[in-house]
Amino acid sequence: MNAPLRRVGVVVMVLFGLLFANLNWVQFQKADEYRTSDYNGRVQVADYKRKRGNIEAGGTALATSKETTGKLKFKRTYPGGAKYAHVLGYKPVNLADQGIEKVENDFLAGTSDQLIGDRIKDMFTGDESGGGNVLLTLSKRAQDVAYDQMRNNEQGVKRGAAIAIDPRTGAVQALVSMPSFDPNPLASHDTDEATAAYNKLEQDPGKPLINRAFGETLPPGSTFKIVVAAAALENGIGKNTQILAGPSYTPPTSGVPIKNAAPSICPERQVSLLEAVTESCNTGFAQLGVRLGADAIKEKARQFGFEQDDLTVGQIGEDGLPVEASRTGTIQNADGTVDQAALAQSSIGQRDVRMTPLQGALIAGAVANGGSQMRPYLVRQLLAPDRTTSYYTAQPRELRRPVSGPVASDLRDMMVSVVENGTGKKAQINGYTVGGKTGTAQSAPDRPDHGWFIGFALDKNGTPVSAVCVMLEQAGPGGSAEAARIGGKIMQAAIADSGGR
Repeated sequence: MNAPLRRVGVVVMVLFGLLFANLNWVQFQKADEYRTSDYNGRVQVADYKRKRGNIEAGGTALATSKETTGKLKFKRTYPGGAKYAHVLGYKPVNLADQGIEKVENDFLAGTSDQLIGDRIKDMFTGDESGGGNVLLTLSKRAQDVAYDQMRNNEQGVKRGAAIAIDPRTGAVQALVSMPSFDPNPLASHDTDEATAAYNKLEQDPGKPLINRAFGETLPPGSTFKIVVAAAALENGIGKNTQILAGPSYTPPTSGVPIKNAAPSICPERQVSLLEAVTESCNTGFAQLGVRLGADAIKEKARQFGFEQDDLTVGQIGEDGLPVEASRTGTIQNADGTVDQAALAQSSIGQRDVRMTPLQGALIAGAVANGGSQMRPYLVRQLLAPDRTTSYYTAQPRELRRPVSGPVASDLRDMMVSVVENGTGKKAQINGYTVGGKTGTAQSAPDRPDHGWFIGFALDKNGTPVSAVCVMLEQAGPGGSAEAARIGGKIMQAAIADSGGR
Protein backbone atom coordinates (compact mmCIF):
# COMPACT_ATOMS: atom_id res chain seq x y z
CA MET A 1 0.00 0.00 0.00
CA ASN A 2 1.43 3.36 -0.96
CA ALA A 3 1.91 6.15 1.53
CA PRO A 4 -1.10 8.34 0.53
CA LEU A 5 -3.54 5.41 0.84
CA ARG A 6 -2.00 4.44 4.13
CA ARG A 7 -2.54 7.96 5.46
CA VAL A 8 -6.15 7.95 4.26
CA GLY A 9 -6.69 4.61 5.97
CA VAL A 10 -5.30 5.92 9.24
CA VAL A 11 -7.52 9.00 9.07
CA VAL A 12 -10.60 6.86 8.36
CA MET A 13 -9.76 4.55 11.26
CA VAL A 14 -9.30 7.54 13.59
CA LEU A 15 -12.64 8.99 12.47
CA PHE A 16 -14.38 5.66 13.02
CA GLY A 17 -12.76 5.48 16.46
CA LEU A 18 -14.01 8.96 17.34
CA LEU A 19 -17.49 8.11 16.04
CA PHE A 20 -17.53 4.92 18.12
CA ALA A 21 -16.40 6.82 21.21
CA ASN A 22 -19.05 9.50 20.65
CA LEU A 23 -21.79 6.90 20.21
CA ASN A 24 -20.79 5.25 23.46
CA TRP A 25 -20.63 8.59 25.23
CA VAL A 26 -24.11 9.50 23.98
CA GLN A 27 -25.52 6.06 24.80
CA PHE A 28 -24.07 5.69 28.27
CA GLN A 29 -23.33 9.22 29.51
CA LYS A 30 -25.99 11.41 27.88
CA ALA A 31 -28.84 8.95 27.35
CA ASP A 32 -30.82 9.92 30.44
CA GLU A 33 -30.34 13.63 29.79
CA TYR A 34 -31.59 13.36 26.21
CA ARG A 35 -34.37 10.96 27.13
CA THR A 36 -35.77 13.25 29.84
CA SER A 37 -35.05 16.57 28.12
CA ASP A 38 -37.97 18.98 27.98
CA TYR A 39 -37.08 19.50 24.33
CA ASN A 40 -37.50 15.83 23.44
CA GLY A 41 -40.80 15.64 21.55
CA ARG A 42 -41.41 12.03 22.52
CA VAL A 43 -40.93 12.89 26.18
CA GLN A 44 -43.39 15.76 25.88
CA VAL A 45 -46.05 13.52 24.35
CA ALA A 46 -45.46 10.90 27.06
CA ASP A 47 -45.61 13.53 29.83
CA TYR A 48 -48.97 14.77 28.64
CA LYS A 49 -50.43 11.35 27.83
CA ARG A 50 -51.31 10.68 31.47
CA LYS A 51 -53.47 13.17 33.36
CA ARG A 52 -51.31 15.04 35.86
CA GLY A 53 -52.49 15.00 39.47
CA ASN A 54 -54.01 17.97 41.24
CA ILE A 55 -52.34 20.35 43.66
CA GLU A 56 -54.89 21.27 46.31
CA ALA A 57 -55.33 23.22 49.54
CA GLY A 58 -58.30 23.10 51.87
CA GLY A 59 -60.32 21.00 49.43
CA THR A 60 -59.81 23.44 46.54
CA ALA A 61 -57.91 22.48 43.39
CA LEU A 62 -55.16 25.03 42.72
CA ALA A 63 -53.59 23.21 39.74
CA THR A 64 -55.50 20.83 37.49
CA SER A 65 -55.18 19.17 34.08
CA LYS A 66 -57.86 19.43 31.40
CA GLU A 67 -58.17 17.20 28.35
CA THR A 68 -57.49 18.82 24.98
CA THR A 69 -57.80 17.80 21.33
CA GLY A 70 -54.21 18.60 20.43
CA LYS A 71 -51.09 16.47 20.14
CA LEU A 72 -50.53 16.87 23.87
CA LYS A 73 -53.53 15.26 25.54
CA PHE A 74 -53.76 17.34 28.74
CA LYS A 75 -53.20 21.00 29.50
CA ARG A 76 -52.16 22.31 32.91
CA THR A 77 -54.39 25.07 34.30
CA TYR A 78 -54.22 27.27 37.41
CA PRO A 79 -57.71 28.46 38.46
CA GLY A 80 -56.33 30.86 41.08
CA GLY A 81 -54.09 32.65 38.60
CA ALA A 82 -51.52 34.89 40.27
CA LYS A 83 -52.74 34.26 43.84
CA TYR A 84 -50.80 31.01 44.31
CA ALA A 85 -48.13 31.44 41.63
CA HIS A 86 -45.08 31.55 43.88
CA VAL A 87 -46.09 28.37 45.69
CA LEU A 88 -47.33 26.30 42.75
CA GLY A 89 -44.88 27.54 40.13
CA TYR A 90 -45.82 26.22 36.70
CA LYS A 91 -45.48 23.19 34.42
CA PRO A 92 -44.51 24.38 30.93
CA VAL A 93 -43.97 22.39 27.76
CA ASN A 94 -40.52 23.68 26.82
CA LEU A 95 -39.47 25.79 29.79
CA ALA A 96 -38.12 24.57 33.12
CA ASP A 97 -40.62 23.54 35.81
CA GLN A 98 -40.86 25.74 38.89
CA GLY A 99 -42.34 25.65 42.40
CA ILE A 100 -44.24 22.68 43.79
CA GLU A 101 -44.82 21.57 40.20
CA LYS A 102 -41.07 20.96 39.99
CA VAL A 103 -40.50 19.65 43.51
CA GLU A 104 -43.30 17.07 43.28
CA ASN A 105 -43.09 16.48 39.52
CA ASP A 106 -42.60 12.71 39.63
CA PHE A 107 -45.56 12.15 41.93
CA LEU A 108 -47.83 14.54 40.03
CA ALA A 109 -46.81 12.95 36.71
CA GLY A 110 -47.42 9.43 38.02
CA THR A 111 -43.82 8.30 37.41
CA SER A 112 -42.77 8.18 41.07
CA ASP A 113 -41.59 4.85 42.47
CA GLN A 114 -44.31 5.28 45.09
CA LEU A 115 -46.94 4.86 42.38
CA ILE A 116 -45.53 1.71 40.77
CA GLY A 117 -48.49 -0.31 42.08
CA ASP A 118 -50.89 1.99 40.27
CA ARG A 119 -48.92 1.66 37.04
CA ILE A 120 -48.87 -2.14 37.30
CA LYS A 121 -52.62 -2.12 37.84
CA ASP A 122 -53.01 0.01 34.71
CA MET A 123 -51.10 -2.62 32.69
CA PHE A 124 -53.80 -5.17 33.49
CA THR A 125 -56.82 -2.87 33.21
CA GLY A 126 -55.63 -0.84 30.24
CA ASP A 127 -56.50 2.35 32.11
CA GLU A 128 -54.42 5.47 32.56
CA SER A 129 -54.98 6.26 36.22
CA GLY A 130 -53.12 9.57 36.07
CA GLY A 131 -50.68 11.16 38.47
CA GLY A 132 -50.89 11.47 42.23
CA ASN A 133 -52.39 14.41 44.10
CA VAL A 134 -50.44 16.84 46.28
CA LEU A 135 -52.26 18.46 49.20
CA LEU A 136 -50.74 21.64 50.60
CA THR A 137 -50.83 23.18 54.07
CA LEU A 138 -52.14 26.55 52.88
CA SER A 139 -55.21 28.09 54.49
CA LYS A 140 -57.34 29.31 51.60
CA ARG A 141 -58.81 32.12 53.68
CA ALA A 142 -55.41 33.27 54.92
CA GLN A 143 -54.00 33.14 51.39
CA ASP A 144 -56.94 35.16 50.04
CA VAL A 145 -56.49 37.81 52.72
CA ALA A 146 -52.71 37.94 52.33
CA TYR A 147 -52.97 38.34 48.56
CA ASP A 148 -55.71 40.98 48.67
CA GLN A 149 -54.14 42.98 51.52
CA MET A 150 -50.69 43.00 49.96
CA ARG A 151 -51.97 44.02 46.53
CA ASN A 152 -54.16 46.76 47.97
CA ASN A 153 -51.85 47.93 50.75
CA GLU A 154 -52.47 51.46 52.00
CA GLN A 155 -48.92 52.58 51.16
CA GLY A 156 -49.25 51.82 47.46
CA VAL A 157 -46.21 49.51 47.63
CA LYS A 158 -45.67 47.30 44.57
CA ARG A 159 -43.03 44.89 45.94
CA GLY A 160 -43.02 42.82 49.09
CA ALA A 161 -43.89 39.49 50.66
CA ALA A 162 -46.00 37.98 53.40
CA ILE A 163 -45.79 34.54 54.96
CA ALA A 164 -47.66 32.94 57.85
CA ILE A 165 -46.87 29.65 59.58
CA ASP A 166 -48.37 27.54 62.35
CA PRO A 167 -45.78 27.92 65.17
CA ARG A 168 -46.69 24.49 66.61
CA THR A 169 -46.04 22.54 63.41
CA GLY A 170 -44.21 24.72 60.86
CA ALA A 171 -47.06 24.35 58.35
CA VAL A 172 -47.15 27.31 55.95
CA GLN A 173 -50.58 28.95 56.21
CA ALA A 174 -50.10 31.66 53.59
CA LEU A 175 -47.36 32.76 51.18
CA VAL A 176 -47.60 35.78 48.91
CA SER A 177 -44.90 37.55 46.92
CA MET A 178 -45.59 40.68 44.91
CA PRO A 179 -45.67 41.51 42.16
CA SER A 180 -47.03 38.13 41.18
CA PHE A 181 -47.79 36.61 37.78
CA ASP A 182 -50.36 34.44 36.04
CA PRO A 183 -48.82 30.99 35.41
CA ASN A 184 -51.45 29.98 32.85
CA PRO A 185 -49.76 31.54 29.78
CA LEU A 186 -46.51 29.79 30.76
CA ALA A 187 -48.27 26.41 30.57
CA SER A 188 -49.62 27.06 27.06
CA HIS A 189 -49.09 24.28 24.50
CA ASP A 190 -48.18 27.04 22.04
CA THR A 191 -44.48 27.14 22.90
CA ASP A 192 -43.95 30.48 21.16
CA GLU A 193 -46.71 32.00 23.26
CA ALA A 194 -45.29 30.49 26.45
CA THR A 195 -41.77 31.69 25.66
CA ALA A 196 -43.01 35.20 24.91
CA ALA A 197 -44.92 35.27 28.21
CA TYR A 198 -41.84 34.09 30.09
CA ASN A 199 -39.54 36.63 28.41
CA LYS A 200 -41.96 39.44 29.27
CA LEU A 201 -41.94 38.41 32.95
CA GLU A 202 -38.16 37.93 32.96
CA GLN A 203 -37.64 41.46 31.60
CA ASP A 204 -40.17 43.08 33.96
CA PRO A 205 -38.25 45.48 36.27
CA GLY A 206 -40.51 44.41 39.16
CA LYS A 207 -39.03 40.88 38.92
CA PRO A 208 -42.37 39.06 39.41
CA LEU A 209 -40.79 35.61 39.02
CA ILE A 210 -38.83 36.03 42.28
CA ASN A 211 -40.38 34.40 45.34
CA ARG A 212 -39.56 37.22 47.74
CA ALA A 213 -40.75 35.28 50.79
CA PHE A 214 -37.95 32.75 50.31
CA GLY A 215 -35.54 34.26 47.84
CA GLU A 216 -34.97 37.89 48.76
CA THR A 217 -32.97 39.20 51.71
CA LEU A 218 -33.22 42.80 52.88
CA PRO A 219 -32.17 44.72 56.02
CA PRO A 220 -34.74 43.73 58.67
CA GLY A 221 -34.47 46.91 60.71
CA SER A 222 -35.81 46.77 64.25
CA THR A 223 -37.32 43.29 63.89
CA PHE A 224 -33.73 42.09 64.44
CA LYS A 225 -33.88 43.59 67.95
CA ILE A 226 -35.70 40.42 69.05
CA VAL A 227 -32.54 38.46 68.29
CA VAL A 228 -30.42 40.97 70.23
CA ALA A 229 -32.90 40.94 73.11
CA ALA A 230 -32.63 37.12 73.21
CA ALA A 231 -28.84 37.39 73.46
CA ALA A 232 -29.21 39.93 76.25
CA LEU A 233 -31.60 37.72 78.23
CA GLU A 234 -29.13 34.85 78.00
CA ASN A 235 -26.30 37.06 79.24
CA GLY A 236 -27.77 38.12 82.56
CA ILE A 237 -29.91 41.05 81.42
CA GLY A 238 -33.57 40.72 82.49
CA LYS A 239 -36.54 42.28 80.76
CA ASN A 240 -36.75 44.85 83.57
CA THR A 241 -33.00 45.53 83.69
CA GLN A 242 -32.04 49.12 82.90
CA ILE A 243 -29.88 49.59 79.79
CA LEU A 244 -28.22 52.72 78.43
CA ALA A 245 -30.33 54.70 75.94
CA GLY A 246 -30.65 58.46 75.30
CA PRO A 247 -31.46 60.61 72.26
CA SER A 248 -28.18 59.89 70.47
CA TYR A 249 -25.29 57.43 70.57
CA THR A 250 -22.02 57.62 68.68
CA PRO A 251 -20.34 54.20 68.48
CA PRO A 252 -16.63 53.81 69.23
CA THR A 253 -14.44 54.49 66.18
CA SER A 254 -17.31 56.24 64.39
CA GLY A 255 -18.27 59.88 64.19
CA VAL A 256 -21.73 59.06 62.85
CA PRO A 257 -24.36 59.16 65.63
CA ILE A 258 -27.23 56.68 65.84
CA LYS A 259 -30.53 58.33 66.72
CA ASN A 260 -34.07 57.22 67.41
CA ALA A 261 -36.92 57.51 64.92
CA ALA A 262 -38.41 60.38 66.93
CA PRO A 263 -37.21 62.61 69.82
CA SER A 264 -39.96 61.18 72.04
CA ILE A 265 -38.49 57.65 71.86
CA CYS A 266 -36.40 56.76 74.94
CA PRO A 267 -34.79 60.16 75.50
CA GLU A 268 -33.91 59.04 79.04
CA ARG A 269 -30.36 58.03 79.88
CA GLN A 270 -31.60 54.56 80.82
CA VAL A 271 -34.66 52.45 80.03
CA SER A 272 -35.62 48.86 80.80
CA LEU A 273 -35.09 46.22 78.13
CA LEU A 274 -38.88 45.84 77.99
CA GLU A 275 -39.29 49.57 77.31
CA ALA A 276 -36.51 49.50 74.72
CA VAL A 277 -38.30 46.78 72.75
CA THR A 278 -41.73 48.41 73.16
CA GLU A 279 -40.53 51.83 71.99
CA SER A 280 -38.03 50.40 69.47
CA CYS A 281 -35.14 52.29 71.00
CA ASN A 282 -32.25 52.46 68.52
CA THR A 283 -29.78 54.04 70.91
CA GLY A 284 -30.52 51.43 73.54
CA PHE A 285 -30.02 48.46 71.24
CA ALA A 286 -26.95 49.93 69.54
CA GLN A 287 -25.25 50.26 72.94
CA LEU A 288 -26.58 46.86 74.04
CA GLY A 289 -25.08 45.20 70.95
CA VAL A 290 -21.69 46.78 71.61
CA ARG A 291 -21.91 45.66 75.24
CA LEU A 292 -22.75 42.04 74.29
CA GLY A 293 -20.15 41.80 71.52
CA ALA A 294 -20.22 40.68 67.91
CA ASP A 295 -19.76 36.99 68.69
CA ALA A 296 -22.81 36.88 70.94
CA ILE A 297 -25.00 38.65 68.39
CA LYS A 298 -23.84 36.52 65.46
CA GLU A 299 -24.17 33.28 67.45
CA LYS A 300 -27.70 34.06 68.61
CA ALA A 301 -28.70 34.95 65.04
CA ARG A 302 -27.22 31.65 63.86
CA GLN A 303 -29.21 29.80 66.51
CA PHE A 304 -32.39 31.40 65.15
CA GLY A 305 -31.51 30.21 61.62
CA PHE A 306 -29.26 32.86 60.08
CA GLU A 307 -26.46 31.51 57.87
CA GLN A 308 -28.34 28.29 57.01
CA ASP A 309 -27.63 27.57 53.35
CA ASP A 310 -29.54 24.32 52.89
CA LEU A 311 -33.08 25.04 54.09
CA THR A 312 -35.86 24.02 51.70
CA VAL A 313 -39.64 24.08 52.10
CA GLY A 314 -41.73 21.27 50.66
CA GLN A 315 -42.10 17.92 52.35
CA ILE A 316 -40.54 17.61 55.80
CA GLY A 317 -36.99 16.36 55.46
CA GLU A 318 -37.11 16.27 51.65
CA ASP A 319 -36.10 18.61 48.85
CA GLY A 320 -38.38 21.59 48.42
CA LEU A 321 -38.41 25.21 47.37
CA PRO A 322 -34.96 26.68 48.12
CA VAL A 323 -34.58 29.39 50.75
CA GLU A 324 -31.92 32.08 50.55
CA ALA A 325 -29.76 32.24 53.67
CA SER A 326 -30.23 35.21 56.01
CA ARG A 327 -26.93 36.85 57.01
CA THR A 328 -25.51 39.04 59.75
CA GLY A 329 -22.41 40.14 57.82
CA THR A 330 -18.82 40.00 59.04
CA ILE A 331 -18.93 42.98 61.47
CA GLN A 332 -15.13 43.22 61.06
CA ASN A 333 -12.48 45.72 60.16
CA ALA A 334 -10.00 44.94 57.42
CA ASP A 335 -7.52 43.64 60.02
CA GLY A 336 -10.06 41.16 61.42
CA THR A 337 -10.91 43.08 64.58
CA VAL A 338 -14.52 43.87 65.47
CA ASP A 339 -15.88 46.97 63.77
CA GLN A 340 -17.68 48.62 66.70
CA ALA A 341 -19.64 51.00 64.48
CA ALA A 342 -20.80 48.11 62.29
CA LEU A 343 -21.74 46.16 65.43
CA ALA A 344 -23.88 49.04 66.72
CA GLN A 345 -25.63 49.41 63.37
CA SER A 346 -26.06 45.64 62.99
CA SER A 347 -27.73 45.49 66.41
CA ILE A 348 -30.60 47.59 65.05
CA GLY A 349 -30.90 45.45 61.91
CA GLN A 350 -28.91 47.67 59.55
CA ARG A 351 -25.42 47.61 58.02
CA ASP A 352 -24.92 44.17 56.41
CA VAL A 353 -27.73 42.30 58.20
CA ARG A 354 -30.06 40.65 55.66
CA MET A 355 -33.15 38.55 56.32
CA THR A 356 -35.83 36.70 54.34
CA PRO A 357 -39.50 37.08 55.33
CA LEU A 358 -39.55 33.34 56.10
CA GLN A 359 -36.75 33.85 58.64
CA GLY A 360 -38.78 36.62 60.27
CA ALA A 361 -41.79 34.31 60.62
CA LEU A 362 -39.55 31.57 62.04
CA ILE A 363 -38.21 33.94 64.71
CA ALA A 364 -41.73 34.97 65.75
CA GLY A 365 -42.89 31.36 65.65
CA ALA A 366 -40.07 30.16 67.91
CA VAL A 367 -40.84 32.84 70.48
CA ALA A 368 -44.55 31.95 70.43
CA ASN A 369 -43.82 28.22 70.64
CA GLY A 370 -41.81 28.31 73.84
CA GLY A 371 -38.42 28.45 72.12
CA SER A 372 -38.98 25.57 69.69
CA GLN A 373 -38.60 26.48 66.03
CA MET A 374 -40.42 23.99 63.81
CA ARG A 375 -39.26 23.01 60.35
CA PRO A 376 -41.42 24.88 57.80
CA TYR A 377 -43.25 22.77 55.23
CA LEU A 378 -45.81 23.15 52.43
CA VAL A 379 -46.76 19.58 51.49
CA ARG A 380 -49.32 18.12 53.89
CA GLN A 381 -50.17 14.88 52.12
CA LEU A 382 -49.59 12.84 48.95
CA LEU A 383 -52.64 10.91 47.70
CA ALA A 384 -52.91 8.17 45.07
CA PRO A 385 -54.59 9.01 41.75
CA ASP A 386 -57.85 7.47 43.03
CA ARG A 387 -57.35 9.25 46.38
CA THR A 388 -57.79 6.01 48.36
CA THR A 389 -54.18 5.65 49.49
CA SER A 390 -51.95 8.16 51.27
CA TYR A 391 -48.28 7.83 50.37
CA TYR A 392 -47.11 10.61 52.68
CA THR A 393 -48.52 12.55 55.61
CA ALA A 394 -46.45 15.31 57.17
CA GLN A 395 -45.11 14.64 60.65
CA PRO A 396 -44.02 17.98 62.18
CA ARG A 397 -40.39 18.12 63.25
CA GLU A 398 -38.40 20.56 65.35
CA LEU A 399 -35.80 22.39 63.33
CA ARG A 400 -33.89 23.92 66.23
CA ARG A 401 -34.34 25.40 69.70
CA PRO A 402 -32.82 28.90 69.59
CA VAL A 403 -33.90 29.94 73.10
CA SER A 404 -35.02 28.29 76.32
CA GLY A 405 -38.60 28.34 77.57
CA PRO A 406 -37.99 31.11 80.14
CA VAL A 407 -36.22 33.31 77.58
CA ALA A 408 -39.03 32.72 75.07
CA SER A 409 -41.54 33.71 77.75
CA ASP A 410 -39.76 37.02 78.38
CA LEU A 411 -39.48 37.72 74.65
CA ARG A 412 -43.17 36.93 74.30
CA ASP A 413 -44.03 39.45 77.00
CA MET A 414 -41.93 42.12 75.30
CA MET A 415 -43.46 41.47 71.88
CA VAL A 416 -46.98 41.56 73.36
CA SER A 417 -46.10 44.95 74.87
CA VAL A 418 -45.14 46.19 71.38
CA VAL A 419 -48.64 45.39 70.07
CA GLU A 420 -50.51 46.55 73.16
CA ASN A 421 -48.49 49.68 73.98
CA GLY A 422 -46.00 50.37 71.18
CA THR A 423 -45.58 50.52 67.45
CA GLY A 424 -47.51 47.34 66.57
CA LYS A 425 -51.00 48.29 67.72
CA LYS A 426 -52.51 47.79 64.27
CA ALA A 427 -51.85 44.05 64.53
CA GLN A 428 -54.32 43.56 67.38
CA ILE A 429 -56.97 40.80 67.06
CA ASN A 430 -60.03 40.76 69.28
CA GLY A 431 -60.07 37.78 71.62
CA TYR A 432 -56.42 36.86 70.98
CA THR A 433 -53.10 37.86 72.50
CA VAL A 434 -50.90 39.25 69.76
CA GLY A 435 -47.19 39.96 70.01
CA GLY A 436 -44.93 41.47 67.41
CA LYS A 437 -42.11 43.77 66.40
CA THR A 438 -42.14 46.40 63.71
CA GLY A 439 -39.09 47.35 61.71
CA THR A 440 -38.10 50.29 59.52
CA ALA A 441 -34.98 49.62 57.50
CA GLN A 442 -32.99 52.04 55.38
CA SER A 443 -32.67 50.84 51.77
CA ALA A 444 -30.56 53.56 50.13
CA PRO A 445 -30.01 57.29 50.69
CA ASP A 446 -32.30 58.22 47.79
CA ARG A 447 -35.00 55.57 48.38
CA PRO A 448 -37.83 55.17 50.91
CA ASP A 449 -37.35 52.83 53.87
CA HIS A 450 -38.57 49.22 53.95
CA GLY A 451 -41.42 48.38 56.33
CA TRP A 452 -41.39 45.12 58.32
CA PHE A 453 -43.52 43.32 60.88
CA ILE A 454 -43.02 39.97 62.58
CA GLY A 455 -45.61 38.68 65.00
CA PHE A 456 -47.67 35.87 66.49
CA ALA A 457 -51.16 35.23 67.85
CA LEU A 458 -52.04 33.17 70.94
CA ASP A 459 -55.51 31.90 71.80
CA LYS A 460 -57.14 32.39 75.21
CA ASN A 461 -55.24 29.36 76.51
CA GLY A 462 -51.89 30.78 75.44
CA THR A 463 -51.58 28.32 72.55
CA PRO A 464 -49.84 29.77 69.47
CA VAL A 465 -52.06 29.61 66.38
CA SER A 466 -50.19 31.70 63.81
CA ALA A 467 -46.91 33.54 63.24
CA VAL A 468 -46.34 35.98 60.44
CA CYS A 469 -43.83 38.19 58.68
CA VAL A 470 -44.82 41.00 56.33
CA MET A 471 -42.27 42.97 54.34
CA LEU A 472 -43.12 46.02 52.22
CA GLU A 473 -40.24 47.20 50.07
CA GLN A 474 -39.53 50.93 50.04
CA ALA A 475 -42.78 51.64 51.86
CA GLY A 476 -41.61 54.91 53.39
CA PRO A 477 -43.11 56.52 56.53
CA GLY A 478 -45.88 54.38 57.96
CA GLY A 479 -44.63 51.25 56.19
CA SER A 480 -44.03 49.23 59.34
CA ALA A 481 -47.44 50.16 60.77
CA GLU A 482 -49.07 49.01 57.53
CA ALA A 483 -47.07 45.79 57.65
CA ALA A 484 -48.38 45.25 61.19
CA ARG A 485 -51.96 45.85 60.07
CA ILE A 486 -51.62 43.35 57.23
CA GLY A 487 -49.94 40.83 59.53
CA GLY A 488 -52.84 41.01 61.95
CA LYS A 489 -55.37 40.49 59.15
CA ILE A 490 -53.51 37.43 57.85
CA MET A 491 -53.27 35.81 61.29
CA GLN A 492 -56.94 36.54 61.93
CA ALA A 493 -57.85 34.77 58.68
CA ALA A 494 -55.63 31.79 59.51
CA ILE A 495 -57.33 31.50 62.90
CA ALA A 496 -60.80 31.63 61.32
CA ASP A 497 -59.96 28.94 58.77
CA SER A 498 -59.87 25.52 60.38
CA GLY A 499 -57.57 24.39 57.58
CA GLY A 500 -54.99 26.89 58.74
CA ARG A 501 -54.88 25.77 62.37
